[in-house]
Amino acid sequence: MSAHTAPSVVDLRFEHHRAAARLLAVETATPRLSWRISSAPDGWRQEEYEVEVTRGGEEGHEIELVTVKSAEQILVPWPTTPLASRQSATVRIRVRGRTEDVGHAAVPIGAEAASQPGADATPVSADGSAWSPWSARVEVEAALLDAADWEAAFIAPVDIGGVGERAPVISRTVEVPEGLLAARLRATAHGVCEPRINDVRVDDSVLNPGWTSYTHRLQVVTWDVTELLHPGTNRVDVLLGNGWWRGHLGYLGDAAVYGDRLALAAQLELTTADGTHTVIATDESWTAAESAVVADDLYDGQSTDLRLAGPSASAHRVEIVSAAPSGAARGATSPKLVPQVAPRIRPTGALPAQRVWNSPSGKTLVDFGQNAVGVVRLTVRGLESGTEITIRHAEVLEDGELGIRPLRAARATDTWILPDAGEHVLQPTLTLHGLRYAEVSGIPDLAAQDVELVIIGSDLEPAGAFRCSHPLLNQLHDNVVWSTRGNFVSIPTDCPQRDERLGWTGDIQAFAPTAAYLFDTTSFLQSWLIDLAAEQYADGGVRHFTPTFEPTVKHAPAAAWGDAATLVPWAVYEATGDPEVLRAQLPSMRAWVDRVAALAGEDRIWSGGFQFGDWLDPTAPPDRPADAKADPDVVATAYFARSARVVADTADRLNEAVVAAHYRRLADEARAAFNRAFVTPAGRIHSDAQTVYALAICWGLLPTAQQRAFAGERLADLVRLSGFHIATGFVGTPLVIPALVATGHADVAGRLLLQTECPSWLYPVTMGATTIWERWDSMLPNGDINPGEMTSFNHYALGAVADWLHRGLAGLSPAVPGWGHVEIAPAPIDGVTSAATSHLSPYGRIAVSWEVHNGVLELTADLPVGVTGTVRLPDDSPDTAAVDIGPGHHAFAAPLPARERPRPRTVRELMDDPAAWEALIAVMADAGDLTVDSAGLARRMRPLLDRPPSTIAPELTPDPRFAPPGLRERIETVIGAAIKELR
Repeated sequence: MSAHTAPSVVDLRFEHHRAAARLLAVETATPRLSWRISSAPDGWRQEEYEVEVTRGGEEGHEIELVTVKSAEQILVPWPTTPLASRQSATVRIRVRGRTEDVGHAAVPIGAEAASQPGADATPVSADGSAWSPWSARVEVEAALLDAADWEAAFIAPVDIGGVGERAPVISRTVEVPEGLLAARLRATAHGVCEPRINDVRVDDSVLNPGWTSYTHRLQVVTWDVTELLHPGTNRVDVLLGNGWWRGHLGYLGDAAVYGDRLALAAQLELTTADGTHTVIATDESWTAAESAVVADDLYDGQSTDLRLAGPSASAHRVEIVSAAPSGAARGATSPKLVPQVAPRIRPTGALPAQRVWNSPSGKTLVDFGQNAVGVVRLTVRGLESGTEITIRHAEVLEDGELGIRPLRAARATDTWILPDAGEHVLQPTLTLHGLRYAEVSGIPDLAAQDVELVIIGSDLEPAGAFRCSHPLLNQLHDNVVWSTRGNFVSIPTDCPQRDERLGWTGDIQAFAPTAAYLFDTTSFLQSWLIDLAAEQYADGGVRHFTPTFEPTVKHAPAAAWGDAATLVPWAVYEATGDPEVLRAQLPSMRAWVDRVAALAGEDRIWSGGFQFGDWLDPTAPPDRPADAKADPDVVATAYFARSARVVADTADRLNEAVVAAHYRRLADEARAAFNRAFVTPAGRIHSDAQTVYALAICWGLLPTAQQRAFAGERLADLVRLSGFHIATGFVGTPLVIPALVATGHADVAGRLLLQTECPSWLYPVTMGATTIWERWDSMLPNGDINPGEMTSFNHYALGAVADWLHRGLAGLSPAVPGWGHVEIAPAPIDGVTSAATSHLSPYGRIAVSWEVHNGVLELTADLPVGVTGTVRLPDDSPDTAAVDIGPGHHAFAAPLPARERPRPRTVRELMDDPAAWEALIAVMADAGDLTVDSAGLARRMRPLLDRPPSTIAPELTPDPRFAPPGLRERIETVIGAAIKELR
């Protein structure tokens, strides 16, 4: 922004859909509008906006102009009469406002708020009060908003397309008249569908209509196919695959969970210049044929015999079938047909082969250099008819070969049989794999340029970025981004490669804030939350994963997993500021908390019963991942208090005072019970684990400042005594770093974050990981795959620490839901000298960066129109105040607090000196029979923390007669050097 540029309205969009020139099939008759403002003068604020809505065609169009005095630019109400089904309107916006002074309090040293004029600045009125230019026009078209508008029946092939048979194609010829103005194809399926018109795919999306709770709802996908049709005879072909409907689903080997027949419901709608509207809907006049796809399965892969491609020798009839599932997931009624609101699944990039070589067994292997989700695309030529090509997929190598054990029952294998010696591009569209490596057979001398990995996932708009001076942290953040991309495929899955790929509630509960920063996940998570609520039990219990593949199984209520019902909607609300997200989910949120309240009883302690607990705590045995150090009753009761508080806050936002008061009281009772049962007066928490202290600190569960201070000290000690290794699972991992920093232990937090030994966030990075692992040690230091039956190398949950990289290390977080006001408060740590982050908020991109030079932190911040901020620099001067800033570019500088350490008087203080601690580790790593690793050495310090450093040598060498010669002296030399240097 600049002091001399006119405001410009950009990114006009509707509801939570991505900005585009046209939005088809919007799900409501009154879509709310949002826009961003660029190129405005620093300090400019909107005061008024004007909306122009144009309806109708070239003749007889109607223009409405609505002016609204308001500073709002996010989710403002539709300004005129509602849209009818299929009706379109063209919308544009302009705004006006005025420039205000952007003053701020003095900072210790450095720059005042600075502006940077743009190169293409244009003159504006002195105070910026003139109307801006109009935005670009955006067309919005309503979906079918009335069930009566849907004319298509579900049709299934007869005599072909059965379980284990070739994938069917449903077809129809269509006569298109002259004067076609618009054509829309709307389709959904039992299975997944891939439409073509005149042998051209309608777009590059795959696996439509995605996975929802098919028992309750099926999404209808709408395409504009006007340009694919021509006057005269046209052909519509729709390939059907098994997908989630009939393919394997879940970890028990189930298939055909929703039914054993594939079916299509579609209608082609034609509008001509004379106003005629024609609907060609699926009925018994359509036909079916077999395709060249011999087998397809999301887990097992796709087999295609290209010799079978082309026109079929015979057409088969179709018959009308029920819209309702007929398998184990059948429901009492037919599913509701709804417009697709979440982004489609489609290719979002491609990775070239980095290396092609032969394995020890002689297999041809390909490394794409990145663990990702998608399919392998091969280009082949010169191979004779009947040549069979096989592609197997895996995330890692073991002993030089594909490491397929983590796949469990998933075959993850694609095969192709070639029709001739010509050039063919082979890319499956009815399956999906998680892989970094592929094994390709059937192609002699495979060339790297002939193979690539096509990345596939829900087409989420990227929103967040992070970089810092520490290369391993940058790779860690990249890994988090890749795991998000790979696991956000129609639903938020746990993993993308094995026979599971389910919407586990505990995973996304922990990760939702991180995901919402990295990508615009709003419509994606809204869609999933609809299914969570639909599949919720009558008593309020929440399934462990949604959608379910075992509808008749009653999942026991589980803390953290069930709390996805409350905490995921709250994360979406914090990202968007949209109260309608909360309004839609409030019944589900209340039902869950009411269920927990009933389980807890009058004493408000949720104890006993099944719990996942702090899942995959690194101390848990590989075959018992729930055996965490944190007591499950402590975790469960903490979540009870947290979720009750969130429901109270939700009701407050929705102006439901009575409901808010009830859940606030419930939250207070659960908090009091937590302290009564699990917390000593001093602040020690039962089970004395990193996770329980992190929960209590971050969620405000401790009633006194003294208890909070003790909890912070104890958490820091537990990190020290772990050798600065992580000791949390899914529950504690998002909170342990924030808890340490919030209680004044940023140095300890930094040591924990930058640890590279196992277990730690950076250990997988040092092992070459390019995604987040399911376990801290999914791969052991010797290169072996973890022996546990459940081991994934692409699992986002433990990557939730990235939320602190954004909010804490780089220092950018929303101070209010929706990002209208931000907190800029960087928390530098030793080992990191610069950091930068940005987030594409509803208002526009917000960016913060800082760098340390000669002990001075220099910070810049850029805020778009509509956003204000508060800057808090890490300075310990009592004269330094928080600084309020407005839209524009700002620069600050402040000296970092003094970091000099006093002479260590205790073992604790000596452990806090990284150089001294590393020197001691090095001594004890070469101590003969007394050798101990860093974690073991830290455990030996447990009784010594408050004792002088001189006690370390006697503790480690209690009897010098049995110690290697000179060991005690070497230890004493390290201690002496530390005491001498730290003065």
